[in-house]
Amino acid sequence: MWGSVARLVCCRKFSWHVKPNKLYSVSAIAQLNPISSDSIAELGIVNPQNKDCHGFHSFEFDRIKVVETLNNLRNEPQTALLVFYQLKQNGFCHDVCTYAAIIKILCYFGWERRLDSMLLEMIRKDSCLCFEITELFDVLVEGREGEGSNLLVQFSNALVKSFVSAGMFEEAIDIMFQTERHGFIPHILSFNFLMNRLVQSGKEEMAMAIYKQLERLGLKANDYTYGILIKALCKRGSFDEAVCVFEKMDDEKITPSAFSYSTYIEGLCIHGKTDLGYEVLRAWREANIPLDNYAFIVVIRGFCKEMKLKEAEDVLLHMENEGVLPDVHAYGPLIRSYCKCGHIIKALTLHNEMASKGVKTNCVILSSILQSLCQLDMGFEAVNQFKEFRESGIFLDEVCYNVAADALCKLGKVEEALELLNEMKGRQMCPDVVNYTTLIHGCCLQGKIEDALNLFEEMKEKGREPDIITYSVLAAGLARNGLAWEAVGLLKYIESQGLKPNDVMHNMIIEGLCIGGKVKQAEEFLNNLEEKCLENYNALLNGYCEAGLTNEAFDLFVFLAKKGFLVRKSTCSKLLSNLCKQGANDKALMLLNRMSSLKIDPTGPMYGKLIGAFCRAGDMGKARSLYKSMLDSGLTPDLITYTMMINGYCKTNSLLEAWHLFKDVKESGIKPDIITYTVLLDGCAKMNLKSHSRPNLIQTKYKSMHASALWSEMENMDIQPDVVCYTVLIDQHCKTNSIDDAVKILDEMIERGLEPDTVTYTALLCGYFRRGNVEKAITLVDEMATRGIRSSSVTLSALHHSILKAKRVQCQ
Repeated sequence: MWGSVARLVCCRKFSWHVKPNKLYSVSAIAQLNPISSDSIAELGIVNPQNKDCHGFHSFEFDRIKVVETLNNLRNEPQTALLVFYQLKQNGFCHDVCTYAAIIKILCYFGWERRLDSMLLEMIRKDSCLCFEITELFDVLVEGREGEGSNLLVQFSNALVKSFVSAGMFEEAIDIMFQTERHGFIPHILSFNFLMNRLVQSGKEEMAMAIYKQLERLGLKANDYTYGILIKALCKRGSFDEAVCVFEKMDDEKITPSAFSYSTYIEGLCIHGKTDLGYEVLRAWREANIPLDNYAFIVVIRGFCKEMKLKEAEDVLLHMENEGVLPDVHAYGPLIRSYCKCGHIIKALTLHNEMASKGVKTNCVILSSILQSLCQLDMGFEAVNQFKEFRESGIFLDEVCYNVAADALCKLGKVEEALELLNEMKGRQMCPDVVNYTTLIHGCCLQGKIEDALNLFEEMKEKGREPDIITYSVLAAGLARNGLAWEAVGLLKYIESQGLKPNDVMHNMIIEGLCIGGKVKQAEEFLNNLEEKCLENYNALLNGYCEAGLTNEAFDLFVFLAKKGFLVRKSTCSKLLSNLCKQGANDKALMLLNRMSSLKIDPTGPMYGKLIGAFCRAGDMGKARSLYKSMLDSGLTPDLITYTMMINGYCKTNSLLEAWHLFKDVKESGIKPDIITYTVLLDGCAKMNLKSHSRPNLIQTKYKSMHASALWSEMENMDIQPDVVCYTVLIDQHCKTNSIDDAVKILDEMIERGLEPDTVTYTALLCGYFRRGNVEKAITLVDEMATRGIRSSSVTLSALHHSILKAKRVQCQ
């Protein structure tokens, strides 16, 4: 039985020499309780005549003795395993029989993990086996009398699992179909494991080919087998065939599991048919088909992938209404998607809702929130949010720390960023290349080149090899801080280290030189490059923008556009901003049109900036045209863009257009803020002034556009007026000689805890001046002084003029 395997080995002995100080690979199992050489000798494995006073410098093992010893230890698996690995550590080369002996023991006691670990060691490419692993079947077959086929099934299942885990699918398939000749078939679970991993690896055809062989082998597919088949069919888009599988399961009286149903829904979502997937989910729920939370999660993911976030939220609500508790995997895709599209308020609201329901967050979600804040130029808020997360005891990983450090660096708080590095070390976290590179970049931005170099050296001392990005950041830092020659010298050093500077490094140096005021050197550096690419010119264009050379940047853009070169969208955005700041609106419009002709889609913020520029210039025709183009391109204006256009219409006395646009804002689902209402109130005030000379105007065309209607709407929407809003109303009442109403508004403003400023008091003073009420004007000036508000020279001049006028009237 157990000993019969030993008789299969030829009665010959193998000898070798153990070299002192040689290290062998040994399983951690053997280190639990190492067995000494003396103990091995006592077991009768070693020929004691070869033992000398220095230990086992030269000895030979009898393989038959090894097999017999392992067989004798069959009821002591731990000891047998330790002996096996100790022999291996000492240099003994186990053959097919000794491996078969230990495998028998592991299978007999059901030590699956130990067996899996051993088999993975055996199939490694660097393992030194003196036999083919499939030879184990022959040895195990010969020695299985009275043990049944269970041993071979266990071994084949474990071997298939090991090959699959190592990604060796062809070898696993060979094992599956070679077992037939040994008179047994692996368990269906092994086929399921193999098929599932094939599908996960994108090898659906191979998985389906294996399924077709199951009937020939006499195996019956179970519900999980069919679930994997449905998954394979759905991944390649064969939904009709997947439905046929459900029908086949019904015919065979096999109840599909929640996995099978969820897999079908997931397939629809993956192929962009999330609406259909959701319909299927609802229909199955109504039919009382068992679905777990994963079915809802895949639909949420699908809608998020298609950026249908409202629909995704509806699924989340439906999930709760159905009594299925959403977990972090349900909330996560929604939060990350809102972060991705810049709706950070919505993302934070959902995150707070998740926390209030006891659902624990994770680092992936937190890093998405922090990154979104930074992308929205809300670095200060990102740092505060990071601190809030940290103080609440939530685990933060290296990515979260890196985002916070980057935000601090961009805020100029490099010292705080460096403190985060020390904090990471104190938390037993190992800062990686990315963490160090971020801090080096921050130091360079603040001109702290020495600190950057110190970090660079520390990074290398810690065993973190700088990559090309780290070198690029350091080279750019040297360039932007006026150390052009040092930057070029770093390039030569990199080449000496066997690294080739890439376009990214060249680009960073070009931009760095421009930012450092060395534009001529940047141009020379570009001209001297042996191999130039479009990105190099993009870098120069970006450098021009950073250096404030907007005209040069625009000329280079036109040159590249004529050549048909695609300029980076971020560079176009920066150039457009600079043109708008300079008032070169027509050039900015030309840039936008050129982008469209080059198939570079302008972003919403780019449209918004240019619309705002034309509104400020009073050119509402071009602003309106851009607004229509923005809508035609599928982009939705934000509240800022709408408010700028409403303000533009009000300034050009086009209150009716402003009012219509205001209605569009509310109908689009965007909530107006206090600034939007203030702009409209100011427009209404100006129209009211005109109505004094044209009394029928308000009663006809602008009947519904009255300040009182807006004020009531603000109260209903719980929008609190600020100082500017109150000042507009006070100014309106003063200009229409409703001075008493103006005073009431001032009192209400103060009662609400708002402090009037110089502009507020000046508006009321002008009202007193118009009515010739010098005494109240003087009293108001005194009140201003009491509150520490200085009167402007214009106000004092007007007061002086009013006093002189009053005196002249008295003299008459």
